[in-house]
Order: sequence, then C-alpha cells, then structure tokens
Amino acid sequence: MHLEASEIEQLWACARAMADAARVETLRHFRIGVASDNKLVGGFDPVTEGDRAAERAMCAVLAERRPDDAILGEEYGAKAGTTGLTWVLDPIDGTRAYISGTPTWGVLIAVNGTEGPIMGLIDQPYIGERFEGGAGLAAMTGPLGTAPLRTKPTRVLADATIFTTFPEVGSEAEGAAFHAVARRCKLTRYGLDCYAYALLAAGQIDLVIEAGLSSYDIAAPIAVIEAAGGIVTDWQGGKVHEGGNALAAATPELHAAALEILSGG
Repeated sequence: MHLEASEIEQLWACARAMADAARVETLRHFRIGVASDNKLVGGFDPVTEGDRAAERAMCAVLAERRPDDAILGEEYGAKAGTTGLTWVLDPIDGTRAYISGTPTWGVLIAVNGTEGPIMGLIDQPYIGERFEGGAGLAAMTGPLGTAPLRTKPTRVLADATIFTTFPEVGSEAEGAAFHAVARRCKLTRYGLDCYAYALLAAGQIDLVIEAGLSSYDIAAPIAVIEAAGGIVTDWQGGKVHEGGNALAAATPELHAAALEILSGG
C-alpha cells in the first residue's frame, strides 16, 4: 500500500499524539493499587481502568485526526473505516506487570494496511522510552536521548539471548518447542511482554518467541523490529500480524535456526 510522504508524516504525528494521551492515562493509574477485573474464565487475564482509559484516550485522538480510519482495539473492539488503514491498539500490553508495579508493560500502536503493519510504536510511559519503526523510520527516544534502532548481528543460537513472557509459553507442545530452542541459546530470560520486542529492535537481545498472541499484541512489534533489520514470522515462517505464535529474530540466520526447531524440521 503506497502512502505519500505527507500522509506518513500525518500518521506519525497522530500516533505520537495517541501515545502521549495514553501515557497520561496509564500513569494516572500506575502504582496506586488500581483494581483489576478478570476477563478469563478458568484463568487470569486482568484488565484495569488504566487499560480502558488509555484506549479511550487514543480513540479520541483518532476521532479528531483520522475519523475515517478503522480501529482494532483490545478493550473496545473493532470500528470499520473507509481508508484501507487500520489502527491496531493495545493500551497496556502486560497488564499483569502493570498491576504488579513493574515498568515493563507498554502501549502498542500500529497502522496496518492490507498486507500487514506499515508502522508501529512501542511506548513505555514510566521509563519514558518510545520505539518507532516503519515507513522509513527506525528510532528510539528515552532518558539517554535519541538513537537509531538496529538489531544485533548475532548469527548462531549459541551466542543468542532469548526471551519469552511466560515460562510455560503456551500449550505443552508449544512450551517444549520453545525450550528446545532455548536450550541451544546462551541466555534465557522471562517476562517483559512487549518490552522484549523493543529490546530486540534496540540491539540488546536476539530472539523473542511467544505463543497465543492476538493481533494487537504483535502488529506494532512487527513494524518496529522489521524497521530495525529483524524478522518476525509465525512458527512456520508465515505472516503473524493477525496473531498466533510469533518468532522474532535479530538476523536471518538466527531466524532460520530457530524456525527449524519450532516447525519440527
């Protein structure tokens, strides 16, 4: 999907305004003992007023600036549009971290075209870091200033640092597949939610492997990581922007090595 430079500038301006609005709402409810509701029968999938308020704030920005675009949000669902562009929003990716007071949750904003993410933004309001990628941009801003995003040059699993959010990963079979990759890596770490994808794009880690994602969990990380030179697919090497099991790698060599294990090759 071709976009003119002027529209790309407008989209970035809108995305940043949305992230700014979400920062206000997420921080308003952070570390104050905010109550959470459970969305999952038989399990635990929390949602807070911080999630809902942040998504409402982002949608209000869209209503003013881009009313004809479609929206897919975690908390308030889908709204149809007429432009061919869809804003994919996760107001707080990592609500478990959020209610625990850890600063590793994030706000995810992506613009999808017909083929997937065109641009994406990962924002960590408490730390004050923002990672942007797509449409010719790959950069981060934070307490240490502004820097380009570029994935690490790691090419073999034995040198790689690998992340996933939950130690069990997904099903028993999915967990076994992840751990088969992790056993061949130098260092395995858990947690961080979307912040792990941001660290991959920033050249700090090498692999992120997760299962059972929704579109709003992965669309923005795809755009940011691909802009930084990395690769994000499902566990069979196909597109994953609509959700599923994700493999994010810093280099083609790492991606191929992990994919062979995950796909049972």
